Amino acid sequence: AGPGSYTVGTMSERFDCHYCRDPLHGKKYVQKEGRHCCVKCFEKFCANTCTECKKPIGADSKELHFKNRYWHDNCFRCFKCYTSLVNEPFMLRENNKVWCSNCTAAEDAPRCKGCFKPIIAGDQNVEYKKMVWHKDCFTCSQCRQVIGSGSFFPKGDEFYCVSCHEHKFAKTCAKCKNPITSGGLTYQEKPWHSECFICSNCKKPLGGKRFTAVEDDFYCVECYKECVAKKCAGCKNPITAGFGRGTSVVNYEDESWHDYCFKCTKCARGLANKRFVCHNGKIYCAECPKRL
Repeated sequence: AGPGSYTVGTMSERFDCHYCRDPLHGKKYVQKEGRHCCVKCFEKFCANTCTECKKPIGADSKELHFKNRYWHDNCFRCFKCYTSLVNEPFMLRENNKVWCSNCTAAEDAPRCKGCFKPIIAGDQNVEYKKMVWHKDCFTCSQCRQVIGSGSFFPKGDEFYCVSCHEHKFAKTCAKCKNPITSGGLTYQEKPWHSECFICSNCKKPLGGKRFTAVEDDFYCVECYKECVAKKCAGCKNPITAGFGRGTSVVNYEDESWHDYCFKCTKCARGLANKRFVCHNGKIYCAECPKRL
């Protein structure tokens, strides 16, 4: 902004006011564009209007101008912080308001989604999907602790730290009850950690392998045969699904047989679903005891 283009002085020659024709000799006058006028007529007819306060800028006032706009020197202040901008860098913005460089930078800076204050050059910040936060304003929606530049999980308009996301959204293992953050498997619509879904006897992982469930315990094929499965009273091998030639079981008193092992001790006739006789702890068909 520059000073106004007129001269103020005390008339030593004989001139009359250009407007009111009063003599100016020995009086204060203003010369503008080759015309001499008294102070009163200057303010009435010639003075520029201050862009800020809308009042005339009198001959005794210091005037500043920029792009055909005029200000009293006292009115040439930052619209935002009121700092005087005489001899300072400034920006002319909307509605003919002047702003200092600091306020201009703050006004044009992106706004923090947390505190809604500007993020200025040099501030540490976090950006996500065209949104921006001060680093200390980017907090977990659950525990309110600062996430900053750490890992987080977005859920709609909310953001969660790793710990809160695990407890709030992650599936819980059916065995250890802790969150399943990655991997895992499902059995009977329940989630499990892979390391929790193991054989109850040998502790080997059962994921992707054949196993047998016995109430709340799981067994690999080998351990089920060895430790859990009933032994056939005939062949003495475990009675398990998929073992040997069949899966049907015959139970009598406290003993069990594969259906193909349940046969007459004397004639070897298969007795599954047929009449039989037990004599001296052995099984016979209905006919053979008569021949003993």
